[in-house]
Amino acid sequence: MRLFAFTCGWLTGPAGLFLDGVRGKLRVPVPAFLIEHPRGRVLFDTGMHPDVQRDPHARLGTLADLFTPEYVAGEEVAARVAAHGVEPARLTHVILSHLHFDHAGGLATVPNARLVVQRREWEAGGDDERAAQLSFARQDFDHGHDLVLVDGEHDLFGDGRVVCLPTHGHTPGHQSLRVRLDGGDVVLTSDACYLRRTLETEHLPMVVHDRDAMLASLRRLRALRDAGARLVYGHDADDWAAVPPEIMA
Repeated sequence: MRLFAFTCGWLTGPAGLFLDGVRGKLRVPVPAFLIEHPRGRVLFDTGMHPDVQRDPHARLGTLADLFTPEYVAGEEVAARVAAHGVEPARLTHVILSHLHFDHAGGLATVPNARLVVQRREWEAGGDDERAAQLSFARQDFDHGHDLVLVDGEHDLFGDGRVVCLPTHGHTPGHQSLRVRLDGGDVVLTSDACYLRRTLETEHLPMVVHDRDAMLASLRRLRALRDAGARLVYGHDADDWAAVPPEIMA
């Protein structure tokens, strides 16, 4: 088992979108992760679509008025994986934490993987009215991949090594990922916990689908951390600076 971390560009946006009430701007990384398991190569999240490099407004619409991307050729997830020696077309699975553009947008560049997503997230994405309310866009995630729709916790290979953890709240079916390495557990929180500060103070973002569910998810993540897991936060620039290319737990 090996776990690799990639930076797939950066976004700068209003700090209040990450910490309610905080003024100013925040510059955050857009992470993705590769897990090498004896039975497959798994991508957790896919970053942004390469079109964002060329014309953010054409790709993102009004979201481009909120977020300024720093994203150049070679930073898209397919290029990151290829530079690591893995053909994107040979990835076996993609696990999406949720369907927002900076997590699902690169899915189009990974054509053959099975897509693992929480059923309630996928159903929200398939409802045009709910999708619009949640800032989901079909162009990011609806590409005809073979689907594995899961309900709650899901052990991908049945050996406890790669386990989807339901961490609803940010979106209806958000999930984090627990990776069990030989040296211990690593939990990739994605947007269930943007920042270390989010966990420490329960300071939620301005926009939350379900506040109570997000607080419950934060407390679950804190319990995993307190039990010895290493947490990798969704968009924490300070924490990300200490994340090595290969995470060893």
